Amino acid sequence: MSETTQNTASLLPDFSSAAAVRYRHWRDVKDISTRYLMAVGGISVIFAIVLIGFYLLYVVLPMFKPADIELITSYSTPGDVAERSVYYAMEEQHEIGLRVTENGAAVFFRTADGSVLAQESLLAAEDIAVSTFAAGDPSQRLLALGLNDGRAVLAQHNYSVSYPDDIREISPSISFPLGKAPLPISGEGAAIDIISAQWDEEQASIAVAVPGGIVQLVNFAREESFLSDEAELVRVESQISFDHPLSHMIMDIEQRELYLADKEGHISYYDITDKQAPRLIQRVRAVDDGRRITSLQFLGGGLSILVGDSSGRIAQWFPVRDQENNYTLQQIRHFDSQEHPITNIASEYFRKGFLAIDESGKLGIYHTTAHRTVALEDAGSQALTHVAIAPRANASLLENSNGELQYWLIDNEHPEISWQSIWGKVWYESRDKPEYIWQSSSASSDFEPKFSLTPLAFGTLKAAFYAMLFAVPMAICGAMFTAYFMSAKMRGVVKPTIEIMEALPTVILGFLAGLWFAPFVEKNMPGLFLMLVTIPVMILATSYYWQKLPKDLRAMVPEGWEAALLIPVVILAIYLSILLSTPIELALFNGNMPEWISNTMGFDFDQRNSLVVSIAMGFAVIPTIFSISEDAIYSVPRHLSTGSLALGATRWQTMIRVVLLTASPGIFSAIMIGLGRAVGETMIVVMATGNTAIMDMNIFQGFRALSANIAVEMPESEVGGTHYRILFLAGLVLFIATFVFNTMAEVVRQRLRVKYSSL
Repeated sequence: MSETTQNTASLLPDFSSAAAVRYRHWRDVKDISTRYLMAVGGISVIFAIVLIGFYLLYVVLPMFKPADIELITSYSTPGDVAERSVYYAMEEQHEIGLRVTENGAAVFFRTADGSVLAQESLLAAEDIAVSTFAAGDPSQRLLALGLNDGRAVLAQHNYSVSYPDDIREISPSISFPLGKAPLPISGEGAAIDIISAQWDEEQASIAVAVPGGIVQLVNFAREESFLSDEAELVRVESQISFDHPLSHMIMDIEQRELYLADKEGHISYYDITDKQAPRLIQRVRAVDDGRRITSLQFLGGGLSILVGDSSGRIAQWFPVRDQENNYTLQQIRHFDSQEHPITNIASEYFRKGFLAIDESGKLGIYHTTAHRTVALEDAGSQALTHVAIAPRANASLLENSNGELQYWLIDNEHPEISWQSIWGKVWYESRDKPEYIWQSSSASSDFEPKFSLTPLAFGTLKAAFYAMLFAVPMAICGAMFTAYFMSAKMRGVVKPTIEIMEALPTVILGFLAGLWFAPFVEKNMPGLFLMLVTIPVMILATSYYWQKLPKDLRAMVPEGWEAALLIPVVILAIYLSILLSTPIELALFNGNMPEWISNTMGFDFDQRNSLVVSIAMGFAVIPTIFSISEDAIYSVPRHLSTGSLALGATRWQTMIRVVLLTASPGIFSAIMIGLGRAVGETMIVVMATGNTAIMDMNIFQGFRALSANIAVEMPESEVGGTHYRILFLAGLVLFIATFVFNTMAEVVRQRLRVKYSSL
């Protein structure tokens, strides 16, 4: 045996000894431990992902839970049972209720048991008789009494909260904004048939219907004297002649609109902005023939009216602006869940929901924006006559025809959520048509949250589409050249350099894109588009003239290093494009291409737009797609390419018809992983776009993506609120989208692998 063989043998373990047994045992332990460790790690990753999915569902599912209604107690109407009730209300904590009777008595009682806390007359003298009653907007807590001598009284129920001995105590009271003495409204002194009133700190408006087809409108405006701090009420009167018997009359909280419903089923819409000259805008048929209007109320915010009829239908109407900037009253949606005449409607104070009762004893809970019947509850066999809802919409009082008052608790946290409101077009108040809108907050008190995820999903796909349009060709073509045509030494420099780009924080890319690149693009837009021509042309020209050079001169550049010669060419092409940008803009676009795009082409232009995002996000996605694609191409067995070359194919033909097909599973996986990265990108989208939730494929406009919306709005959302949960729903949509993309990628990859495995 030679000396070399003996030395080699001495390095190997002696498998016949005890040491060899221990060696094999230790190796088996390491193999088994590694196998189980990898299995535990993989299972842990899958378990963590599943937990994330379940947690997202845990937060999201309560939005779709139906409302829960519970009858707490029932008792006889508080106060004088012999007097008919005309109105009910509750304070914010729904501990104290208010009952107003036909004789003008205000009875405060505990909702838990009906015990009377206080009782006060709303009339200044006992000889005054009440002929009609109405309530103003519930947020103002206004009560209006029409008297049989043509006068009216405005009262307000108030609640003060104190904490003696750290125990909450609510004290109800009655105040009179314009004084307790009745105000003369009807000049004839005739009994008031119907009354409607609204009040704020600046003015009060009262509309009354009196016999003879006359609607008297009186406005009291508060004006302060320049010489003293005293204020006086300035009275302005006007009249509306009405030819049809009235059944209902309501005025909006802004005291600008008056709606008159007649017994024939029509509604007349008046503009009363000019208190001296009310103007009829429209008279419209509000119910079908053979039906009558049984209830008329404003929806919360005072923009829409709710019309209940004798068939049980409830319709929502509101003024819509036409092309000539005129408002006309239109029916937007209706609800047919109840089948008996609607007797009363109570709107929620701060949301677009309402309660409706009918003659069969049914209580319905609805939400207009979601176009959803949230709940329908049987409250007994007797007809329901009155309904009141707490300011927080979590309790209700119902009175039936037997004089029994029921106290209900309502659990209805997210009535505005439905499939239609999230993904479909919704006709929102003050809009001229159904639209997809995301607008979660506003400074206006009558604002209606708009939670459509469609424009956010559209923005996410728009960002991914333009980013992939920019990144995929560059990444795959670069991977093809690097893996197949580039020299090994140059590949060892280029590939790590591009992979290092992936470590660059996207917040840096977003910062540069928003603060530097967006203004640069706006200023040099002709040059940017000129690069699409100059770079390919100069590369082709350089390649053409390179082939014309003598072979000896070309041989000076090692094979596979030709791409290095294109670096100065590309830099020169970019420089020339930017240099020519201003002259081209002056010659072709009147010196301002963005303005030319907006005015001449008709495309809206934003400085932070999809073009900027596509380039910035493309640079974030390119390293991922390039690295995986390059590995896939480089891993193609050499015998396939050499065999193709041996059969006479060129290197390019071999790349296209052999190498790419074999590497297609890996390339497809790279594209799908890059797409997942683009869909979930956040910081670039937040910093490089205007974050406007619009649906437009215009590359010169911005968008708002799901991920960016979560990052921007999550800090300001109320934990457990609808806004909070809808943001988690956006996260769940991204989670599902990523899962679907990855699943599709794996299925297609496996099929491609099977198809081309025989090569």
